[in-house]
Amino acid sequence: MAISSSFVAIQRPPPVRPLPPPPLPKPPLPLPLPREKLTSRKEEVARQFGHFGGMFVPETLVHDLGRLESAFRSIYPQETFQRELKSILRDYVGRESPLYFAERLTDNYKHSSGGGPQIFLKREDLNHTGAHTINNAVAQALLAARLGKRRIVADTGSGQHGLSVAAVCAKLGLQCIVYMGAKDMEKHGDQVLTMHLMGAEVRAVHSNDALLTDAASEAMRDAVTNLESTYHIVGSAVGPHPYPTMVREFQSVIGRETRRQAMEKWGGKPDVLVACVGRGSNAIGLFHEFLGDADVRLVGVEAAGRGLDSGRHAASLARGEVGVYRGAMSHVLQDHDGQIVMPDSVSDGMVYPCVGPEHSYLKDTGRTEYYSIKDGEAMQAFKRVSRLEGIIPALETCHALAYLEVLCPALPLGAKVVVNCSGRGDKDLQTAIEYLHSDQLTATE
Repeated sequence: MAISSSFVAIQRPPPVRPLPPPPLPKPPLPLPLPREKLTSRKEEVARQFGHFGGMFVPETLVHDLGRLESAFRSIYPQETFQRELKSILRDYVGRESPLYFAERLTDNYKHSSGGGPQIFLKREDLNHTGAHTINNAVAQALLAARLGKRRIVADTGSGQHGLSVAAVCAKLGLQCIVYMGAKDMEKHGDQVLTMHLMGAEVRAVHSNDALLTDAASEAMRDAVTNLESTYHIVGSAVGPHPYPTMVREFQSVIGRETRRQAMEKWGGKPDVLVACVGRGSNAIGLFHEFLGDADVRLVGVEAAGRGLDSGRHAASLARGEVGVYRGAMSHVLQDHDGQIVMPDSVSDGMVYPCVGPEHSYLKDTGRTEYYSIKDGEAMQAFKRVSRLEGIIPALETCHALAYLEVLCPALPLGAKVVVNCSGRGDKDLQTAIEYLHSDQLTATE
């Protein structure tokens, strides 16, 4: 297949017919999916996530990505690196994050008989800066510092990843430049001010739709132009190899903690794991630990926006086609001519036209179930969880929480459900007020 020299060019491989997900009440069938081990570069690129992933980039970047992979493989396992990483995650980020029993949310989903599943929230919203994004930001910033790169660039939509990168750069004394769509900056002014306060330079992106995809393009362009001095902290498990593997590894602390905490709380594993899926890093961070546990259901929830049939959504797995976007093969929102179809969601953090390649692989194999939730359903979950638990979840997280309306009635008594509460919703209050109207938010349910 001929590969374009552009990051954003899309090439269509032969049609892929992914297996349908198993029926909702049943656990997935056992599959030979042991946890992936890091192997040689040639083998890794060739077989990364089945036929998904890869390194579809101009030849001029292959060498630099190869150096990054070599550095990751040599530095990440080192005892000194691991010791510093764990220290920062513990003392600065505040790990481990609690596995919280949501008692009133559980009561809300009791069956007519009085029983039902038990719902637990993995509280990534309690991390410093308010989301799972800082797990990856810390690890990549430490790696950049060891590579001698003192200038960091990042892109952000809702401001969450940008805030995490700004915080870590302030701690490590690194120069930080965050690219953000001009429209997103208008909506998330508090996040922008906080990044500035931490010493980051926030650059507005006005091109095209002035959203996350455009900010990502500018950050990538900056990094490619300044290869010797600059490190691009990619915010999710997307892009060319080795980024999806690196981000997955840095976020997998979520799943490892969840397994240990579940054993401590009820002496076993969760029955169902649920996480929102935009680009997919919080979900793969939770799921990866349990890929080899066939008795644990993995449920990812995409943004259906205004409805899958409306064309205004961000559900790459539900309605995308297999193609190459920004250096990796995955499911991409594209038209019949291979041009990008702009995603749409009430959640800025999910407005991206493709998903991480490992999620495409997990859909293709049938190991993970993927569903979608509309804007209105996510907003109702935002209000419901705030009222019942006193926890204001990020709108991204609300897509996973909204799916409980479908999931819980089909689950047996006592089933243990863990939802990844990937971030807090302070950044989304204005959006929620405008969407639901202030009288609805203040009314008594």
